[in-house]
Amino acid sequence: MLLKLAWKNMWRNRNRTIITMASIFFAVILSVSTSSLRDGIFDNLVKNVVSFYTGYVQVHKAGYNDEQILDNSFAASPETEQTILQDKNVKGITARLESFALASSESITKGCMVVGIEPEKENQITLLKDKVTAGTYLNKNDNSILLAEGLAKRLQLKLHDTLVLIGQGYHGSTAAGKFHIKGLLHFGSPDLNDKVLFMPLSTAQEFYSAYGMLTSYILLLHNTKSAESTAVDVNQLLGNNYEVLSWGELIPDIKQHIETDTNNAKYVQGVLYMLICFGIFGTLLVMMVERKFEMGMLVAIGMKKIRLMLLLLMESVFTVLGGCMLGIIASIPLLYYFNRNPITIGGETAATYERFGFEPIFPTSLDASNFIRQGIIVLVIGLVLSLYPMYKAMRINPVTAMKK
Repeated sequence: MLLKLAWKNMWRNRNRTIITMASIFFAVILSVSTSSLRDGIFDNLVKNVVSFYTGYVQVHKAGYNDEQILDNSFAASPETEQTILQDKNVKGITARLESFALASSESITKGCMVVGIEPEKENQITLLKDKVTAGTYLNKNDNSILLAEGLAKRLQLKLHDTLVLIGQGYHGSTAAGKFHIKGLLHFGSPDLNDKVLFMPLSTAQEFYSAYGMLTSYILLLHNTKSAESTAVDVNQLLGNNYEVLSWGELIPDIKQHIETDTNNAKYVQGVLYMLICFGIFGTLLVMMVERKFEMGMLVAIGMKKIRLMLLLLMESVFTVLGGCMLGIIASIPLLYYFNRNPITIGGETAATYERFGFEPIFPTSLDASNFIRQGIIVLVIGLVLSLYPMYKAMRINPVTAMKK
């Protein structure tokens, strides 16, 4: 009986109901959009940083991250790769052999990081081919290198020149060789741009006399948001002889930056929720003024105040829930559009972003948890604020309420 009466009361004054639902509708859209934009920006930041070099998850021999030397490398093993691939979130694997060497050009010598890679697999994870600005990408059997532009400039070398490398190989052996520069790379990270070069994995293993050895596996994931849990799961599969690290452990300064910005964004979100509260509460106040006579009359003809409170609660639930559902439905195509057509910044700010290898765009996130979480938060806010009409109904004096 009360449910039927609550539904009829909602639409007896359509304008009032529509105004109340509209306040909740726009509150949900604003809340979801803000949260989605924040998460989209952070996800894009992580994608850009990870695509520089690290990948989302790396596998090393235990202790390698603390002492990154060739003697802490491990033997390449198809069995190990198959064990890693048992994790359902692991989509693919690429191997690397990383070490340091002195790079020489006539009288100029600079320290550099040498990275042996599987060219095609590496490109799937870090999009290395897209960073080639001159020359061509590597093939797996090349005896050539890709040289970062900053390092090439420091060594006063150009495309198709020859670079001499001297270093210490596996177990103290001498490493020396001459390599043709097949291509030049540009990295947004100045640190990488000034010191890194790439060569095929087999060439690096021969150069360092580390035949069949690797320093890391880089994992390609289906769901990148589960990088930390995937690292834990893979570590359990491999045992104590290996360490498995997520991007947050490999580049903790970026993770700390995101956590700090996320905490700051919570204050902004808190202010937004306050504005939402005022918007919804304002419509409830107007509704109470308009319905004061109606509620006084219901109590005067014998309706118990507890039943009147339940009636108002049901009306509030219908109104708030309807506004939330419509807001979520309306926000989906809006956020989908801005995910496919991100907000783009221009001018000097865009140039600064691009110089450091970041896309000057602000995409939205389509993570379903954003829609559900923000919808529930606004729903709870609306229902809590609906306690005010119930309180006024409990305290109502029918004689005073029916006075014009």
